[in-house]
Amino acid sequence: MDSLITAAARALSAGDALAALKRVALRDDPPALALRGIAMAQLGDLTRARELLRRAGRTFGPKEPVARARCIVAEAEIALVSRDLGRPLQTLDAARAVLAASGDRTNAAHAGYLEARRLLLIGRLDEAEEVLGEVDVDILPRASRVGRELVMAGIAIRRIRTGPARAALERARRAADIARIPALAAEVDQAARTFEAPAARCITRDGARLLHLDEVETLLASDALLVDACRNVVRAGTMVLPLATRPVLLALVRALAERWPEVVPRETLLERVFRARHADETQRARLRVEIARLREAIKPLAALSATKQGFVLQPHAAGDVAVLAPPVEGNHAEVLALLGDGEAWSSSALALALGVSPRTVQRALEELAQDNKVEAFGRGRACRWIASRVPGFPTSLLLPVAGISG
Repeated sequence: MDSLITAAARALSAGDALAALKRVALRDDPPALALRGIAMAQLGDLTRARELLRRAGRTFGPKEPVARARCIVAEAEIALVSRDLGRPLQTLDAARAVLAASGDRTNAAHAGYLEARRLLLIGRLDEAEEVLGEVDVDILPRASRVGRELVMAGIAIRRIRTGPARAALERARRAADIARIPALAAEVDQAARTFEAPAARCITRDGARLLHLDEVETLLASDALLVDACRNVVRAGTMVLPLATRPVLLALVRALAERWPEVVPRETLLERVFRARHADETQRARLRVEIARLREAIKPLAALSATKQGFVLQPHAAGDVAVLAPPVEGNHAEVLALLGDGEAWSSSALALALGVSPRTVQRALEELAQDNKVEAFGRGRACRWIASRVPGFPTSLLLPVAGISG
């Protein structure tokens, strides 16, 4: 490796993309193309960066698998920033294996951190934690150490574990101070603000109050019967009953929980759940059917009693009953929660993270765009979506958690 390439690489590791470009901007050999691509990524021109890295990978050819693997890792990092979570990241694991086998432990560790970051974005927390456990922190580049701690914090936040989350954020802050890269320090500050912001509302018959994440953790650890409208489950202690695929039952039990221990009139349930202002016998029959289904669904946690006026929830345990709801509610809140990180997402990446079809996400984005809540730029596969504004507070509890059971 010649002196200009070495100097450019050192400048990039320090976050000085312009200094790196001064040394390799006019060169078209594979190492220079790769460094130019990384520099353009640091400057925010992700499209040009991706083109340069792909050219470098093709130019290196099959006889230089390690160099190609490094290009793949760099392209995967760009894909993460641009929230393109599909094809560009599918080859990351293979590139990581090539780097590890060749003895390039630093770049292999960096690839592992990137894979964990991708898994966090799509809610696969156990897998993300497993991958991070395989990464040797001591050999990670300084910038990647910051990112690793932010991934650890993200895992803890989605699991609603405030102690580990706070500790990881503090480690990220210390690592950012050592790295002395302003963009990293800003990312840590943003993560800390999100962590400290109200995370949910607790709703009872006495009204609603905002909760921070540590208060949510305390509530979840109590013996209260909790209708969790953030994760679409009903829980009490360690027992969790998912209702994500049964929205009518979730709406019914939420209406009952918000008025507990009072009786909720049938007319109130019909209007709130079925939007029926003038109930007829057909709608009353439907309510009876859904109440019977709800009674069966929540049998392990509570009973439903019928009175002349309506229905009342009767938890088996002696604790309170409450509803845990997002700080700000509205249509397609889970899409806005993902866009709340300030990055530009592709619709396919949103669909992958939420576990729904691309068409479902596209319809949601179109509705949000009509309400001026999201904006699109680019066309075709290059189209990306951003939040026009983030109303209220960050909604971290709406972020995806695959296979949630508690």
